[in-house]
Amino acid sequence: MAKAIMIQGTMSNAGKSLLAAGLCRIFKQDGYKVAPFKSQNMALNSFITEEGLEMGRAQVMQAEAAKIKPSVLMNPILLKPTNDIGSQVIVNGEVLGTMSARDYFAYKKQLLPKVMEAYHKLEEEYDIIVIEGAGSPAEINLKQEDIVNMGMARQAKAPVLLVGDIDRGGVFAQLMGTIFLLEEDEQQMVKGMIINKFRGDKTILDPGVAALEEKTGIPVVGVAPYMELEVEDEDSLTERFGGNQEVDLIDIAVIRVPRISNFTDFNALEVIPGVSVRYIKHAKELKNPDMIILPGTKNTMEDLLWMRQNGLEAAVLKKAAEGKVIFGVCGGYQMLGESLSDPDHVEAGGEIKGMGLLPMHTIFRDSKTRTRVQGRFPQVKGILHTLTGTELEGYEIHMGESILSEGAEPFTEITDTVKMESKTDGAACSNVYGSYVHGIFDKEEVAKKIVEALGEAKGMDVSQMTSVDFAQFKETQYDKLADGLRKHLDMKKIYEILEQGI
Repeated sequence: MAKAIMIQGTMSNAGKSLLAAGLCRIFKQDGYKVAPFKSQNMALNSFITEEGLEMGRAQVMQAEAAKIKPSVLMNPILLKPTNDIGSQVIVNGEVLGTMSARDYFAYKKQLLPKVMEAYHKLEEEYDIIVIEGAGSPAEINLKQEDIVNMGMARQAKAPVLLVGDIDRGGVFAQLMGTIFLLEEDEQQMVKGMIINKFRGDKTILDPGVAALEEKTGIPVVGVAPYMELEVEDEDSLTERFGGNQEVDLIDIAVIRVPRISNFTDFNALEVIPGVSVRYIKHAKELKNPDMIILPGTKNTMEDLLWMRQNGLEAAVLKKAAEGKVIFGVCGGYQMLGESLSDPDHVEAGGEIKGMGLLPMHTIFRDSKTRTRVQGRFPQVKGILHTLTGTELEGYEIHMGESILSEGAEPFTEITDTVKMESKTDGAACSNVYGSYVHGIFDKEEVAKKIVEALGEAKGMDVSQMTSVDFAQFKETQYDKLADGLRKHLDMKKIYEILEQGI
C-alpha cells in the first residue's frame, strides 16, 4: 500500500498546489510511482479525462508533474460555483446536481465512502500519494464533518506539512495561529512547516524560524523561494489576471468575464515570445488588440449581460467591424451567436439576444457534453486561413447545443474519442471564429499558425518568432520547480516524515 504525505495551507493560495506538484516531480525523479490526490476541489478550471470524466485541473497539473495520466480518482469531488452561494457538484467525474453551500455542507459526509474508495484504488497502484488540502484546516466553522483537510489526513493516516505564505505578510501568525486552532490530536498530525514564496536574505528570517519551532514544537522543513514558473494555477486567486498589461508585437486580449472558466486554454499563447495575452475587464483597457478572445464561462447568459452593461460588448463589436479577429471558446462561442435560449433553466432561464457575429442559435439543455476530441481545421477563411489542414485536439465540456444558420460554416471537423463519433464543431464567418473545444491552442502548430496569421494581417513577418512546444515547455517548468524545491526543502526530513507516518 502507498505511503502518503499531505500538504495543507494556512489559507487559499498559500502555494499548496504548486508544492504538491513539486513533490510529485521529486518523488518521480527519485524512482517512485507517485500520484496526487485532493478529495474535494472548488474550481471553474476543469479537465476531461480519456474516459470522458470531469476533474479539477490542479490535479491534472500534478499528474503531469508525476508523469502519469490524469484520473478522476485523483479528484473525486469537484465543486463548480454557479453563483455566490451554490455550486454544481461533480462526483467521480459526473454531475450529481446543483446544491446551495448549506445543502452541500449537510450532504458532503455521505460522499466520504466515494472519496475513500477512490483513494484506496490509488493506494493499490502507487508507492506514494501526495494529498492536497483545501483552504485552511483552521476554518473552525467548517471543521465539522471535514473531508478535505484534517479529516482526510486522519482517514489516510497521512502526516501533514503546513504551508504559510510569507509574500502576503504575517507568516508566523499564519502558521502559529493555524496550529493553535487545531485540536490536540490534529496538532500532532502536523509533522513539518514550510514557509513559501520567500524573497530576500534568508538569514534575516532565521531568528523567526527558530522562535516558531520553539513555540510550536514542529520543525520548519524548508523556506521555499518565490519562483517564476509557467504552470497552471487555481482559478479563484490566480495572479495572471492582474499581470502585465503591456502590449507586445502580437497582442491578444481575453475578456475577463466574472465567471471565467478554463482560462488555462490560453497558457500556450502566453509562453510564445513576442505575444502579449492581456485579461480585460473594462472597455478602456481593450486598446487595439490583434485578436480578442471570449473565453469559457460557467454562466454564459449572465456574463454576456455583464459585457452588455459595461460597454465591452459594444467595444468588441466595433473591433469586429474593423476586421479584427474575434475568437470564442465554449461559452464565449455561444455568446457570438444570434440568440441564447434556456427553456430548462440550466442558467437563469428565458432567452436573450446574442452578439450577432455568428449566424447560429444556442439552446441550453440539462444534459452535459463531456468528452475528448481530436480533428482538424478544414478550409478556414479570413485572417486565420493559415489554420487550414492543421490538426487539433482538446476536450468539450458544456451545457447546450449551438445550431448553425444559413451562411455559417463549421470551424473544425473532429472525432469524439470517447464515443468514436465524427462531427463538425464551431462556426466561422468573416474574421469571427468559435469552437466548443477547450485546449484548441495547445498544439504547437495551431498556436504558431495563429500568431503568423495575426502578423500577416499587420503586414509583419513573425515567422522568426520562436514557437513553443507547450507540452515540452511544461516539462521544463516541472523540472525547474523540483530543482528549486530540492535546494530549499529538507528532503531528507520530508522522507523521514513520509516513512514514519502518523
